[in-house]
This record gives sequence, structure tokens and C-alpha cells, in this order.
Amino acid sequence: MQHVDPGDTAWVLMCTVLVLLMTVPGLALFYAGMVRKKNILATMMQSFMLCALVTVLWVVAGYSLAFTPGDALLGGTSRLLLNGIWTGWNQAFTIAAGTPFAQPTTVPETVFLMFQMSFAIITPAVVTGACADRMKFSAMLLFFTLWSVFVYAPLAHWVWEPTGWLAQMGIADFAGGTVVEINCGITGLVCALMLGRRLGYGTENMAPWNLSYAVIGASLLWIGWMGFNSGGAMGANGRAGMAVLVTQIAAAGATLSWTAVEWYMHGKPSVLGAISGAVAGLVGITPAAGYVLPGPALLIGLAVGFVCYFTATSLKRKLRYDDSLDAFGVHGIAGIIGTLATGWFAFGPLSGGVAQGGWHLLGVQAVGVGATIVYCAVVSWALLKFTDAVIGLRVSRDQEREGLDISLHGEQVF
Repeated sequence: MQHVDPGDTAWVLMCTVLVLLMTVPGLALFYAGMVRKKNILATMMQSFMLCALVTVLWVVAGYSLAFTPGDALLGGTSRLLLNGIWTGWNQAFTIAAGTPFAQPTTVPETVFLMFQMSFAIITPAVVTGACADRMKFSAMLLFFTLWSVFVYAPLAHWVWEPTGWLAQMGIADFAGGTVVEINCGITGLVCALMLGRRLGYGTENMAPWNLSYAVIGASLLWIGWMGFNSGGAMGANGRAGMAVLVTQIAAAGATLSWTAVEWYMHGKPSVLGAISGAVAGLVGITPAAGYVLPGPALLIGLAVGFVCYFTATSLKRKLRYDDSLDAFGVHGIAGIIGTLATGWFAFGPLSGGVAQGGWHLLGVQAVGVGATIVYCAVVSWALLKFTDAVIGLRVSRDQEREGLDISLHGEQVF
């Protein structure tokens, strides 16, 4: 009989805390350290407020639309405002209960929904890196309210709820290569293009204000990613252990490959490059974490570190789009590489034979990548256009020159 396992519950709770740690303080510090001094508080404020905003949205509608059985495109309404969560609150939760695709777990529903909430929180927070230094605070709040409901929740349902259409196809996305990484990368690119470049982009010095903050943030991300990539096992088991191992290996490989390329190209290895490489490796292994073995994990890490170095530097300069903190260049690109690589390298026994690498799974992964790119780009564009029409997207030129800390929040760092 299905029952709550204390060890599994404790592990998933720990993973939830680690993922929340990735947003506040991890991502807040990582991004704040890479902007100019006049925008550091505004940048931190974005991550902090999104943690609060998305929590409430998840309770009101997001969880129900993402993780209750509905149709192939969207979940149902049975858990709006967490209705009925008190029934069976101390019993083991079954995902898609009452359907032929039910997946039993050994944790309570409260633990499952909190773990998934932490993913819903960090995804929009990553997007803010693409529009740093120039987006209105009010516009950010309105856009991500709509985006969480109309973009994130449907994608989570497609991929992770067993009745979703990509789940039915058999997509292998253990921790969010599509739902989180490609999603926030493509949304970030659309945001960057619609907002336009920062004043002085390409002519003024926009060097990071405090890389020590960024290093601390990247370190917290690296540690937190262990929970991010292993909690999907829904228990303290061998699959979670393998996910932790391959996460560490991929992050290390990408750190070394990015650093090596930069050292060769510019004669010096930079701190910014090393931490960017680590994040690229963590992103690349995200969809693969519960599916691949250590050897492929190292290959994924080496590949994304190499490729993302060029997409975050040369490609951005050549095409002259201002993806301020490389949400697309790192998260979008590494997410695509990792999702496709999962299709080839997936080791069947890790998933009980559900996902075996080969041409068939690679095709399914490609469909998932393509669908995510198109849906995110189109709907994000429409929501940004709506937000712009209602309250405007970008601060004034004077506000941007003065800095968002003072102009939007009346505070500053001395």
C-alpha cells in the first residue's frame, strides 16, 4: 500500500529549501554583482519580489493549472486556491490520480506542490537578467503575473503532468530543460529585443559593479542546483544520487571549458567567465540529470561551456541585442543543448526503461524544444505588448541615467 516515507519526504523538503536558496539569496546576489552600482538594489528587489508574487500566484491558480489532470494543454481547476488540500494532507500523493497515467509518490501533496512552487519562482527571476537596468518595476510585476499563468503553468503541464501532451509523447526532462531553461532563455531574448538596448550600450563602461557578490551568488546556485536537479526523483534513492553526481560533473566540465576558451582567446581567465561557465554546465545537465551517466554528463558540461562562451559574447555582440546578463546566451542555449543531448544519452535503467536514448527519443526531445521555443516566444511577445500598452515597459531616459535604485525605490548603495 502507498504510504508516506519519512526519508523521501525529508529529502524532497531539503531539495525545496535548496531551490528557494537559489533565488534568494543566490540569484539575487549573482545578478546584483553583475550590474552597475546604481542598479544593485533594484536588481535584488526583482528576485525578492518575484519570490513573493509567484508564491501567491501558485496558490491561487498556478499549481492547479499545471499539476491537476485536465486536457493535453492545461490542467484543471480542482486545486484553485489549494481547494481540497486538507483532504489527505498526511497521506502519500499520487500525481494525476484517477487517470490511467497516475504516478504514485511517497511524499504528501504539500511537499510536492512546494517543490514545484520553487521552480515556478526561480524561472521568471532568471528572465529578469535579460532586461536588467531598464524595465519598470510595475511592468515587471504585471508581465510576470500574466506570464506565470499563461506561459509557465501550461508548459509545466505539458511536460511534467502525466496527461500533458509532451509527457504523453515521452519527453525526458528531469528538472526543467524546457519548462525552466529554454522557457526563461527565449522569454529573456524576447524581453531584451522589445525593451531595446540600455542607454550607452556598446559605448559606455558597463562592467560589473561587484564580482565578489556574483561569485557568492554563483556558489549558492551551484550548491542549490543539487536540490534542483535531484528532487525530481521524489525520494532519497539511487536516481537522486546519480542526479547529484552528474550535476557536479557537468558544472565542473563547463567551468573548465569556458575558462579554457576564454584564456586562449584573450590571454587571461576571468572570474566572470568561470562562474558563467559553471552556470552553463548546471543548466545543460538540468534536463538530463535523472537520465544520464557520468561520462555523458561530462561531455554535456564541456560542450555547453564551449558553446555558451560564444553565444554570450561573440553572438550577442554581432547581432547587437542587449541580453544584459545572458539569460538567453546561457540558459536558453545550454537548455537546448542539454535537452537534445538527453535524447541521445539517456540510460534506460535510470528511469525504469521509460526513457532510452536513441533516434526516437531524440526526435521527441526536438519536438519539445521546438514547441517550447515557439510557444514562449509568441505568448511572451503578446504579453509584453499588452503590458506596454497598459503601463509601459521601460523607465524614462532620465530614470535610467540616474539609476533604478533611486528612481524606482528611493534607495541606494553607498
